[in-house]
Amino acid sequence: MKKSICSIITCILLFHISLSNAKNSAFKVCADPVNPPVSNKNGKGFENEIAQLLAEKRGQTVEYTWFPQRIGFIRNTLKAYKPDTEEFKCDVVMGVPTGYELTSTTKPYYRSTYVLIYPKNKGWDNIKTAEDIMQHQATKQRTIRIAMFDRGPGTTWIKNHGLIDQGIPYQTMTGDDTLNTSMMMDQEFAKNKVDMAILWGPTAAYIYSVHPDQFVMIPMQSSPGLRYDFPMSIGVRRKDKQLLNELNQLIDENKPEITSILRSHNIPLINDKGQLISQ
Repeated sequence: MKKSICSIITCILLFHISLSNAKNSAFKVCADPVNPPVSNKNGKGFENEIAQLLAEKRGQTVEYTWFPQRIGFIRNTLKAYKPDTEEFKCDVVMGVPTGYELTSTTKPYYRSTYVLIYPKNKGWDNIKTAEDIMQHQATKQRTIRIAMFDRGPGTTWIKNHGLIDQGIPYQTMTGDDTLNTSMMMDQEFAKNKVDMAILWGPTAAYIYSVHPDQFVMIPMQSSPGLRYDFPMSIGVRRKDKQLLNELNQLIDENKPEITSILRSHNIPLINDKGQLISQ
Protein backbone atom coordinates (compact mmCIF):
# COMPACT_ATOMS: atom_id res chain seq x y z
CA MET A 1 0.00 0.00 0.00
CA LYS A 2 2.77 2.41 0.98
CA LYS A 3 4.64 1.55 -2.21
CA SER A 4 1.50 2.29 -4.23
CA ILE A 5 0.99 5.65 -2.50
CA CYS A 6 4.65 6.59 -3.10
CA SER A 7 4.28 5.70 -6.75
CA ILE A 8 1.22 7.89 -7.06
CA ILE A 9 3.00 10.81 -5.36
CA THR A 10 6.03 10.34 -7.57
CA CYS A 11 3.87 10.37 -10.67
CA ILE A 12 2.12 13.54 -9.53
CA LEU A 13 5.45 15.25 -8.84
CA LEU A 14 6.83 14.20 -12.21
CA PHE A 15 3.66 15.45 -13.87
CA HIS A 16 3.97 18.88 -12.26
CA ILE A 17 7.67 19.07 -13.11
CA SER A 18 6.80 18.18 -16.69
CA LEU A 19 4.19 20.95 -16.81
CA SER A 20 6.66 23.42 -15.32
CA ASN A 21 9.32 22.51 -17.86
CA ALA A 22 6.83 22.80 -20.71
CA LYS A 23 5.73 26.19 -19.48
CA ASN A 24 9.33 27.38 -19.26
CA SER A 25 10.51 25.81 -22.50
CA ALA A 26 10.41 29.18 -24.24
CA PHE A 27 12.43 32.33 -23.65
CA LYS A 28 9.53 34.73 -24.10
CA VAL A 29 10.64 38.10 -25.48
CA CYS A 30 8.61 41.28 -25.95
CA ALA A 31 9.88 43.09 -29.06
CA ASP A 32 9.13 45.51 -31.86
CA PRO A 33 8.75 43.73 -35.23
CA VAL A 34 10.10 46.72 -37.21
CA ASN A 35 12.92 48.32 -35.26
CA PRO A 36 16.24 47.78 -37.06
CA PRO A 37 18.99 47.32 -36.10
CA VAL A 38 17.55 46.40 -32.68
CA SER A 39 14.84 43.89 -33.58
CA ASN A 40 12.73 42.72 -36.48
CA LYS A 41 10.51 39.79 -37.38
CA ASN A 42 13.19 38.08 -39.44
CA GLY A 43 15.36 37.79 -36.32
CA LYS A 44 18.28 39.78 -37.74
CA GLY A 45 18.37 42.56 -35.15
CA PHE A 46 21.22 42.52 -32.65
CA GLU A 47 18.79 42.13 -29.76
CA ASN A 48 17.21 39.16 -31.57
CA GLU A 49 20.64 37.57 -31.78
CA ILE A 50 21.44 38.25 -28.11
CA ALA A 51 18.04 36.85 -27.08
CA GLN A 52 18.77 33.74 -29.16
CA LEU A 53 22.15 33.35 -27.46
CA LEU A 54 20.65 33.60 -23.97
CA ALA A 55 17.81 31.23 -24.84
CA GLU A 56 20.27 28.60 -26.09
CA LYS A 57 22.30 28.91 -22.89
CA ARG A 58 19.08 28.25 -20.94
CA GLY A 59 18.16 25.31 -23.15
CA GLN A 60 15.14 27.16 -24.51
CA THR A 61 13.73 28.42 -27.77
CA VAL A 62 12.81 32.06 -28.33
CA GLU A 63 9.13 32.96 -28.46
CA TYR A 64 8.18 36.52 -29.42
CA THR A 65 5.30 38.80 -28.62
CA TRP A 66 5.47 41.50 -31.29
CA PHE A 67 4.22 45.01 -30.60
CA PRO A 68 5.36 48.45 -31.85
CA GLN A 69 7.71 50.00 -29.30
CA ARG A 70 5.69 53.11 -28.70
CA ILE A 71 3.77 54.49 -25.72
CA GLY A 72 2.04 51.59 -23.98
CA PHE A 73 4.59 48.98 -25.09
CA ILE A 74 5.25 47.58 -21.60
CA ARG A 75 1.57 47.63 -20.69
CA ASN A 76 0.66 45.69 -23.82
CA THR A 77 3.49 43.16 -23.65
CA LEU A 78 5.42 42.49 -20.44
CA LYS A 79 2.48 43.30 -18.16
CA ALA A 80 -0.27 41.85 -20.36
CA TYR A 81 -1.85 38.40 -20.09
CA LYS A 82 -2.61 36.07 -22.94
CA PRO A 83 -6.37 36.14 -23.67
CA ASP A 84 -8.44 34.12 -21.22
CA THR A 85 -5.38 32.92 -19.26
CA GLU A 86 -3.27 33.89 -16.27
CA GLU A 87 -0.08 33.56 -18.32
CA PHE A 88 1.85 36.66 -19.29
CA LYS A 89 2.42 37.24 -22.99
CA CYS A 90 6.21 37.57 -22.55
CA ASP A 91 8.82 37.77 -19.82
CA VAL A 92 11.77 39.89 -20.99
CA VAL A 93 12.35 43.13 -22.86
CA MET A 94 15.77 43.43 -24.45
CA GLY A 95 17.61 46.73 -24.52
CA VAL A 96 15.99 48.97 -21.91
CA PRO A 97 17.94 51.74 -20.15
CA THR A 98 19.51 50.53 -16.91
CA GLY A 99 17.22 51.62 -14.07
CA TYR A 100 14.21 51.91 -16.37
CA GLU A 101 11.25 52.93 -14.22
CA LEU A 102 8.70 50.52 -15.71
CA THR A 103 10.64 47.29 -15.07
CA SER A 104 13.36 45.75 -12.98
CA THR A 105 16.59 45.79 -14.98
CA THR A 106 19.58 43.49 -15.14
CA LYS A 107 23.14 44.66 -14.88
CA PRO A 108 24.16 46.46 -18.09
CA TYR A 109 25.30 44.23 -20.95
CA TYR A 110 26.46 47.12 -23.11
CA ARG A 111 26.93 50.87 -23.00
CA SER A 112 26.67 53.04 -26.08
CA THR A 113 26.66 56.73 -26.83
CA TYR A 114 25.13 59.29 -29.13
CA VAL A 115 27.25 59.95 -32.20
CA LEU A 116 27.58 62.62 -34.84
CA ILE A 117 27.06 60.92 -38.21
CA TYR A 118 27.58 62.39 -41.67
CA PRO A 119 28.18 61.03 -45.20
CA LYS A 120 31.68 61.06 -46.62
CA ASN A 121 32.73 63.22 -49.57
CA LYS A 122 30.06 65.84 -49.00
CA GLY A 123 32.35 68.61 -47.78
CA TRP A 124 32.46 67.70 -44.08
CA ASP A 125 35.30 65.17 -44.00
CA ASN A 126 37.57 67.48 -41.98
CA ILE A 127 35.14 67.29 -39.03
CA LYS A 128 36.72 64.95 -36.48
CA THR A 129 34.72 66.04 -33.40
CA ALA A 130 31.34 67.74 -33.05
CA GLU A 131 33.13 70.88 -31.88
CA ASP A 132 34.88 71.10 -35.26
CA ILE A 133 31.56 72.20 -36.74
CA MET A 134 32.05 75.53 -34.97
CA GLN A 135 35.48 76.01 -36.57
CA HIS A 136 34.03 76.34 -40.05
CA GLN A 137 33.82 79.80 -41.55
CA ALA A 138 30.57 81.52 -40.67
CA THR A 139 29.31 81.28 -44.25
CA LYS A 140 29.78 77.51 -44.31
CA GLN A 141 28.20 77.08 -40.88
CA ARG A 142 25.03 78.62 -42.25
CA THR A 143 24.81 75.94 -44.94
CA ILE A 144 24.83 73.03 -42.49
CA ARG A 145 21.54 71.15 -42.21
CA ILE A 146 21.55 69.12 -39.03
CA ALA A 147 18.72 66.83 -37.93
CA MET A 148 17.11 68.14 -34.74
CA PHE A 149 14.74 65.92 -32.78
CA ASP A 150 11.97 66.98 -30.40
CA ARG A 151 14.04 65.74 -27.45
CA GLY A 152 17.42 64.26 -26.61
CA PRO A 153 20.98 65.40 -25.88
CA GLY A 154 21.69 66.08 -29.56
CA THR A 155 19.03 68.78 -29.60
CA THR A 156 20.51 70.29 -26.43
CA TRP A 157 23.93 70.38 -28.12
CA ILE A 158 22.46 72.15 -31.16
CA LYS A 159 20.77 74.75 -28.94
CA ASN A 160 23.89 75.26 -26.82
CA HIS A 161 25.95 75.95 -29.95
CA GLY A 162 23.54 78.38 -31.53
CA LEU A 163 22.67 76.17 -34.49
CA ILE A 164 18.89 76.23 -34.13
CA ASP A 165 18.50 77.94 -37.50
CA GLN A 166 20.41 75.07 -39.11
CA GLY A 167 18.23 72.43 -37.43
CA ILE A 168 15.85 70.33 -39.51
CA PRO A 169 13.07 69.22 -37.10
CA TYR A 170 12.05 65.59 -36.65
CA GLN A 171 9.96 63.64 -34.16
CA THR A 172 11.75 61.02 -32.04
CA MET A 173 8.85 58.66 -32.74
CA THR A 174 8.02 58.60 -36.43
CA GLY A 175 4.31 57.93 -35.91
CA ASP A 176 4.58 55.13 -38.46
CA ASP A 177 5.02 51.65 -36.99
CA THR A 178 6.49 50.44 -40.30
CA LEU A 179 9.26 53.05 -40.26
CA ASN A 180 11.53 53.61 -37.27
CA THR A 181 13.99 56.46 -36.71
CA SER A 182 16.93 54.53 -38.18
CA MET A 183 15.09 53.83 -41.42
CA MET A 184 13.65 57.33 -41.63
CA MET A 185 17.03 59.03 -41.19
CA ASP A 186 18.60 56.68 -43.73
CA GLN A 187 15.98 57.89 -46.21
CA GLU A 188 16.57 61.54 -45.30
CA PHE A 189 20.30 61.21 -45.95
CA ALA A 190 19.58 59.45 -49.25
CA LYS A 191 17.28 62.31 -50.30
CA ASN A 192 19.96 64.85 -49.29
CA LYS A 193 17.56 66.41 -46.78
CA VAL A 194 20.21 66.67 -44.05
CA ASP A 195 24.00 66.91 -43.88
CA MET A 196 24.49 65.37 -40.45
CA ALA A 197 22.68 64.17 -37.34
CA ILE A 198 23.38 63.41 -33.69
CA LEU A 199 21.82 59.98 -33.14
CA TRP A 200 21.79 57.25 -30.49
CA GLY A 201 24.63 54.84 -31.30
CA PRO A 202 22.54 51.84 -32.51
CA THR A 203 20.37 54.17 -34.62
CA ALA A 204 23.42 55.60 -36.35
CA ALA A 205 24.97 52.12 -36.64
CA TYR A 206 22.05 51.01 -38.82
CA ILE A 207 22.80 53.74 -41.38
CA TYR A 208 26.52 53.02 -41.17
CA SER A 209 25.92 49.29 -41.72
CA VAL A 210 23.52 49.74 -44.65
CA HIS A 211 26.13 51.90 -46.41
CA PRO A 212 29.55 50.42 -45.52
CA ASP A 213 32.41 52.95 -45.66
CA GLN A 214 30.10 55.75 -46.79
CA PHE A 215 29.46 57.38 -43.42
CA VAL A 216 31.51 58.70 -40.51
CA MET A 217 30.41 58.13 -36.91
CA ILE A 218 31.97 60.34 -34.24
CA PRO A 219 31.13 59.55 -30.58
CA MET A 220 29.85 62.49 -28.56
CA GLN A 221 31.74 63.16 -25.34
CA SER A 222 29.67 63.44 -22.16
CA SER A 223 30.31 66.38 -19.86
CA PRO A 224 29.04 67.25 -16.35
CA GLY A 225 26.13 69.16 -17.83
CA LEU A 226 25.27 66.96 -20.77
CA ARG A 227 25.30 63.16 -20.96
CA TYR A 228 25.46 61.16 -24.18
CA ASP A 229 26.42 57.63 -23.09
CA PHE A 230 24.00 55.25 -21.38
CA PRO A 231 24.11 51.63 -20.12
CA MET A 232 21.53 49.18 -21.45
CA SER A 233 19.95 46.20 -19.68
CA ILE A 234 17.25 43.56 -19.98
CA GLY A 235 13.90 44.43 -18.39
CA VAL A 236 11.73 41.96 -16.44
CA ARG A 237 8.68 42.25 -14.19
CA ARG A 238 9.59 43.42 -10.69
CA LYS A 239 8.43 40.21 -9.04
CA ASP A 240 10.54 37.98 -11.33
CA LYS A 241 13.61 38.09 -9.11
CA GLN A 242 14.79 34.57 -9.94
CA LEU A 243 14.72 35.31 -13.67
CA LEU A 244 16.56 38.57 -13.02
CA ASN A 245 19.31 36.74 -11.14
CA GLU A 246 19.60 34.09 -13.84
CA LEU A 247 19.91 36.72 -16.55
CA ASN A 248 22.58 38.58 -14.58
CA GLN A 249 24.58 35.37 -14.39
CA LEU A 250 24.15 34.74 -18.11
CA ILE A 251 25.35 38.27 -18.90
CA ASP A 252 28.49 37.69 -16.85
CA GLU A 253 29.14 34.29 -18.42
CA ASN A 254 28.58 35.38 -22.02
CA LYS A 255 30.08 38.87 -22.26
CA PRO A 256 32.49 38.03 -25.10
CA GLU A 257 29.70 36.53 -27.23
CA ILE A 258 27.37 39.46 -26.51
CA THR A 259 30.08 41.97 -27.38
CA SER A 260 30.85 40.10 -30.59
CA ILE A 261 27.20 40.37 -31.67
CA LEU A 262 27.15 44.10 -30.91
CA ARG A 263 30.33 44.70 -32.86
CA SER A 264 29.05 42.74 -35.84
CA HIS A 265 26.31 45.39 -36.06
CA ASN A 266 28.81 48.28 -35.71
CA ILE A 267 27.31 49.44 -32.40
CA PRO A 268 29.66 52.03 -30.84
CA LEU A 269 30.61 50.64 -27.42
CA ILE A 270 31.70 52.79 -24.49
CA ASN A 271 33.37 51.76 -21.24
CA ASP A 272 32.36 52.93 -17.77
CA LYS A 273 34.61 55.98 -18.13
CA GLY A 274 32.88 57.11 -21.31
CA GLN A 275 35.74 56.06 -23.55
CA LEU A 276 35.19 54.36 -26.89
CA ILE A 277 36.16 50.68 -26.83
CA SER A 278 38.20 49.98 -29.94
CA GLN A 279 37.09 47.16 -32.23
